[in-house]
Amino acid sequence: MILESITTFLADQGIPFTLLHHEPTRTSEESARARGESISIGGKAIVMKIENEFKLFVLSAALKVDSKKIKEHLHAKNIRFATPEELFSLTGLVPGSVPPFGKPILNLPLYVDTSILQNEKIAFNAGSLTDSIIMKTEDYLRAAQSQRDFQAGIFEFGKTI
Repeated sequence: MILESITTFLADQGIPFTLLHHEPTRTSEESARARGESISIGGKAIVMKIENEFKLFVLSAALKVDSKKIKEHLHAKNIRFATPEELFSLTGLVPGSVPPFGKPILNLPLYVDTSILQNEKIAFNAGSLTDSIIMKTEDYLRAAQSQRDFQAGIFEFGKTI
């Protein structure tokens, strides 16, 4: 179970977090309401296929992915969002439940948008549509950077909705 993997991963690193159980949420706006938090602190996790490899991109839920910036940064010609079927095959998850963690939680390279740095905390769905985690952004980044395959780390690929 992804939620258990995340909580164990964070606990093993001594990282504090708050776990919330709430009604099912399918959008960033619904998740923000259920958490009682601003949409801007939401960490939206998007799986995309870049050339022939799937990658995980995390940005503020108040933004949308700028595919052009990702193409430029990764020097890619072919880029698209994962289909719900591909997402499930890769992660066992449905859209809206993907947490902002690559390896060892999800077997995907992780890229984080600079928008995540603009808030003191980050909130995200943790492997389900009914469970969220809220934690300090600095702790999230420490955990993300400790992961294998953090890859390029942080760059700007979000744009205003």
